[in-house]
Amino acid sequence: MVRIGVRNQGSGVRGVGVVLGLLFGGLTGPLPAQDLGLPVGTPAARLTLPDLQGVPYDLGLVIGKKPVLVQFWATWCSLCRALIPKLQQVRSEFGDRVELIGINVTVNESKARAGRYLERHKPPYRALWDEKGEAARAYDAPSTSYVMVLDAAGKVVYTGVGSDQDLVAAVRKAVVGPEVDRR
Repeated sequence: MVRIGVRNQGSGVRGVGVVLGLLFGGLTGPLPAQDLGLPVGTPAARLTLPDLQGVPYDLGLVIGKKPVLVQFWATWCSLCRALIPKLQQVRSEFGDRVELIGINVTVNESKARAGRYLERHKPPYRALWDEKGEAARAYDAPSTSYVMVLDAAGKVVYTGVGSDQDLVAAVRKAVVGPEVDRR
């Protein structure tokens, strides 16, 4: 995992400790949701990013129209690879009711390498290329494996980092609302 551009919002020391703990294995359990990234309730930016072939994709086509799960990933991120089965569970349970977007952070990446990764691992998301870091900044993505779930209104209902995230439960909050998800 690599830290990819965090604004300091008053928790800088704790945020650095979390990132260092993840890098060096100092944390034994999953990170609590909402500790990093955009705060819950924040409206997500509607950006346009290219896919790996350079074709622009307007996130405004889905953000604010249906629930969306966004994951920041890289080919070298083992936590990202570990999330693929969880993303497949989301796709299996919710189908097309939820849009899955994977945004490659492009750090130490090439489009060819990313394309080979997608072909080999077959993550169930639309893969986009964030070469200028526009999405990382707009979504306050603290690292790879960062997941952000948006409800149908385009507001953040969940954020998390790492491979131990319960993505089905996070997406359920966006699909049926937090008041129904009482597990």
